[in-house]
Amino acid sequence: MSSTATFVKSDPDAPTGFFESEARGLRWLAQVDGGVPVVDVLNVSASQIVLRRLNPVAPTTAQAEQLGRMLAHTHRAVAPSWGRDDGDGFIGPLPLANGPFESWPALWWSGRVQPYLRRAVDAGLLTANDAVGVERAVRRRSQEVPADGPRRVHGDLWSGNVIWTAQGPVLIDAASAHGGHPECDLAMLALFGLAHLDRVRAAYGEVDPLELGWRERVPLMQLHPLLVHVVLFGNAYVGRLREAVRALS
Repeated sequence: MSSTATFVKSDPDAPTGFFESEARGLRWLAQVDGGVPVVDVLNVSASQIVLRRLNPVAPTTAQAEQLGRMLAHTHRAVAPSWGRDDGDGFIGPLPLANGPFESWPALWWSGRVQPYLRRAVDAGLLTANDAVGVERAVRRRSQEVPADGPRRVHGDLWSGNVIWTAQGPVLIDAASAHGGHPECDLAMLALFGLAHLDRVRAAYGEVDPLELGWRERVPLMQLHPLLVHVVLFGNAYVGRLREAVRALS
C-alpha cells in the first residue's frame, strides 16, 4: 500500500484565515484548464496546511518555455472581480486587502501599494518625500495601463514560488492569488530573478503577446512587492524602491 509524501506548514499562532487563504488561492488557480499546475492541498486547518510533497529538479529551457505557455493560459482565465470576492489574503505574513475594487488602478493603489507604503513611513523606513513620489507615480502611471478586465494571477510570483519538478513547473504559496493584471506576475519574476526568464517571456508571448509598453511598466508593477520587502526587511530594499520610482518619473 503506497502513501502520499506530504509537506506540512504549521503555526499555532497563525493569523486568522492564514492557511485557509493559501488553500483557497491554490485551489482557485488549479481550476484553470491548461494553466500552471499548483501543489495539491491535502488538508487545511486554522493552524496548518498539508500539501503533496514536491521533488525539485534543476530547471531546463524546455521547462521554462512550458512555464511561459501555461502561465499565459492561467492569466487568460477571467476573474470575477478586481481583487477577490471571497475574502482577503496574505503576502508572506502580512495581510492583503482584496476589496473587491472597481478598477485595476484602485486595486493597485488602495489594495496593494498604499497599505505598505503607510507602514513603511510609519516605521521610519521611508520619508514623507518617498511617499509623495510613490503616490504620484502610481496615480499617474496606473491610469495608462491597458486592462481589459481582471485575470487570475498568483500575486506573489517570485522565483521561490515556482518549483521545477521532473513533471514540469508547479506553483506554491498562492495566498495572494486574486483578480489582477498579468504583468504583475511577470514583473515579480523579474524582480528576484528566475532561471531562463527570457525563454519564459518568449513562450508566454506565443500564447498571449504582451501589450505595447510593458517593459516601461515593469517598475510600476514592482512597487508592491518592493514595499512589502521594505516593511519586512528594512533598509536593504529602500534603494531599489527609489530606483523604481525614479524610473517612473
